[in-house]
Amino acid sequence: MEYKDYYKTLGVSRDASQDDIKRAFRKLARKYHPDVSKEPNAEARFKEVNEANEVLHDPEKRAAYDALGSGWQPGQDFRPPPGEGFRHQDFRFSEEDASEFSDFFSSLFGGRGPSPRGEARPRRGRDQTARLRIRLEDAFQGATRQLQIDVPELGPNGRVVPHPRTLNVRIPAGVTQGQQIRLAGQGSAGRQGGPAGDLFLEIDFEPHPFLHPEGKNIHLNLPVSPWEAALGATVSVPTLGGAVSLKIPPGTQTGRRLRLKGRGLPGDPPGDAYVQIEIVTPPADTEEGREAYRRLAQACAFNPRAKLGV
Repeated sequence: MEYKDYYKTLGVSRDASQDDIKRAFRKLARKYHPDVSKEPNAEARFKEVNEANEVLHDPEKRAAYDALGSGWQPGQDFRPPPGEGFRHQDFRFSEEDASEFSDFFSSLFGGRGPSPRGEARPRRGRDQTARLRIRLEDAFQGATRQLQIDVPELGPNGRVVPHPRTLNVRIPAGVTQGQQIRLAGQGSAGRQGGPAGDLFLEIDFEPHPFLHPEGKNIHLNLPVSPWEAALGATVSVPTLGGAVSLKIPPGTQTGRRLRLKGRGLPGDPPGDAYVQIEIVTPPADTEEGREAYRRLAQACAFNPRAKLGV
């Protein structure tokens, strides 16, 4: 393997400052950028400049590289130090990251190096994750949404760049908060002919005015009047599938929870809807209303604090 002199690639001395390296890289990047350069082999030179800057602009990578010493010269055969070499450093690269640079770079910073025949191996693209916010009604009925995302792809200059993509996503009925929908092959592009990764969409519900999901179950605080709670009543309750009738037993107290079986999100089995009773006291804002409360107090002789001993 040929030793690469990154200082020579950028045209700076081994004791160059970080500012010197930054200026040299910017100058060469403008000169050899494939989109604007007329220089021969501009793309290859641009990749070499990027690789040199990747090492020298980072103090830890530069220190590891400098530890090789100046004994090697460009063109000479290079072999990594025995054992783990520089892989003890914290900047270990994955196989995908290291493949963007040369075999020399990969051998220093944790890559696996070339294939036995010296050929680049096909590599699967990386999986991507995005959040998809939907209405609770969409989770109940199912829906189709158009989604615009930026997917990382390998650009013509050999660097990863965001690529906008529009997808039509089918949301199956019964999805829950935090559930992931897998879109096969819609992640990052593969390399060297490898397959693309997958895109995982994590479901996030928009806040609902009065329904609260918990898994496939739905919770609702239901206001009732004192006489409905005391005497019992049949009231209308909103659910994702429409309004249904609920029988409130006589003597119901605030906080009691009633279940509507199968009225949650669809599934096998479907979720339930849980209704928590909340007794709402009418305001005594008229003389007739106040008189009604006085008669009620006399008729019932009720002490709500009896259990407290007062």
